[in-house]
Amino acid sequence: MSTDGGIRVDPQQILDDGYIVLRNVIPPALLGQLRNSFEVLVERQKVIWEEERRRDNLPGSVWETAPQPRLTYNNLVDEATADTVAFCLHENTHGVSKQLIRGSEVGLHQMMLMCSPVRDHGPARWHRDTGADSDAPLEGLHHDMMENGPGYVQWNIPLYDDDVLWVIPGSHRRANTEAENRQLQKDDRAPLPGGIPVKLRAGDGVVYTNFILHWGSNYSSKLRRTIHIGYQSYNGPLYRYFHLWWSLDFISRLPPDLREPFQNWARAINREHDLIEAIYRAMLNRDADGFRAGLAALHPGEKGRMVCATILCKEAQILHAFTRPEFAGQTAEEQAQLVAPLTRHLYEDVARRFTPAEFEQLWQRFAVLDARLQADADQMVAGTQANPTRYRVYEMPENFDVEAFIASWA
Repeated sequence: MSTDGGIRVDPQQILDDGYIVLRNVIPPALLGQLRNSFEVLVERQKVIWEEERRRDNLPGSVWETAPQPRLTYNNLVDEATADTVAFCLHENTHGVSKQLIRGSEVGLHQMMLMCSPVRDHGPARWHRDTGADSDAPLEGLHHDMMENGPGYVQWNIPLYDDDVLWVIPGSHRRANTEAENRQLQKDDRAPLPGGIPVKLRAGDGVVYTNFILHWGSNYSSKLRRTIHIGYQSYNGPLYRYFHLWWSLDFISRLPPDLREPFQNWARAINREHDLIEAIYRAMLNRDADGFRAGLAALHPGEKGRMVCATILCKEAQILHAFTRPEFAGQTAEEQAQLVAPLTRHLYEDVARRFTPAEFEQLWQRFAVLDARLQADADQMVAGTQANPTRYRVYEMPENFDVEAFIASWA
């Protein structure tokens, strides 16, 4: 349903189904200009990829070889193409996301454009946008979202008709079924039982939780320019993400009226980092009351705080590795596997608040929780991660709550 103030949605729908299809997210009067602006950004990115190809002596650039060339376009915008960023702040995108996410602030997490390849690549793999190595087990994420609402939503908004995305309604709040696992083990690039195509006309949109089982059904050379953006909460009932796919450097290229929201969100991230620092220092000092208070401030929802502690464990693991002497000796590619270049400044902001010795000690405080998060052997659950992992993909640790975690520091 639309009103003069933008599209109105029912927040319960994304909890029930995991996704919502919306028509005319891009107002028809804006569609032509957005197509033009994004095509300017595509051409800029193609030049960058060609320069990288030549530098690395590769046979083909990303544009020529990738099954789905993807632009992180905040790195490419200027004032003449700033309508691509302004659209992310529109009532039909940012406004709808604020309706779905329970938070006093809802910020823009990423700005991307997904493009068609120069030749047909066929289907991708079914997947969820989470990973046991870097996130809490799915069971915890599901329960936290159902109790406290989503802390993050993402969008596909095509500039031309698009039916590439398929989803399995309701899969965002459960593990894979036995039938799904059998099919995924047989062929994880084929339709799954219950899967449906999300058919979008130019300007339509689908907003969804990234826990949902979804599929890029056919990366063909048919023209595709689909905006892919995400939004996250600050000061909401749950703590979801540590990173953003932008830094404040890019806002100097925006008109002044578009800068303020990003400055506000950067301050919100800094407040979260202050809370994370306080939580980690409470752990170093074995200050149980301080830890409880910090955790309650970062994750106000009473249920799900163990999920928050698990995400803090994963972040401490990265920070511990990030600050070890051997990290500096790794290649840029090896470093990027641990910390994506676009998010590195955020880890650096937390890392500068502690010494490497403190991170060593902090990681010892997480040792029992980290062990409880691991299985006896490597697991490979199709549709959830690309490689085998020792970390539990679905189940949270049994009989291990916040109080048990505090007791483990001894």
